[in-house]
Amino acid sequence: MAEEQTELEERIIIKDQHTKEIDLVNRDPKHINEDVVKVDFEDVIAEPVGTYSFDGVWKTSYTTFTVSKYWCYRLLSAVLGIPLAVVWGFLFALISFCHIWAVVPCIKSYLIEIQCVSRIYSLCIHTFCDPFFEALSKICSNVRVALRKET
Repeated sequence: MAEEQTELEERIIIKDQHTKEIDLVNRDPKHINEDVVKVDFEDVIAEPVGTYSFDGVWKTSYTTFTVSKYWCYRLLSAVLGIPLAVVWGFLFALISFCHIWAVVPCIKSYLIEIQCVSRIYSLCIHTFCDPFFEALSKICSNVRVALRKET
């Protein structure tokens, strides 16, 4: 009974990953474009004190900038958004595929092979180097150093 419940929950979770609702209000929930794309009229165009244009020109410039930025973005996203979404989806699917089917198996294979080499290397070190350094330490163990200050 408990297994059937967990299996049902797993199927629901898998289904939810592909059919989840999209938040149309907060479209950047992870804030990946927080500091990149925030460009307003005041960030681009500014008149220093003493060199002001006519008020009507300033207001029209503000409105023109804001509306043209808004509609150009909407037009570009309408024309190029879906094709670029397909390209990026394909690219990330390709990266995932390569990682799952090529990179991880290669790394696992390398780790298995290097473990064998590591054992052989360790055996050689213990066979040849350990006796040599043990004998060298016994020779050097009787060496005494005395420091004298001559005046």
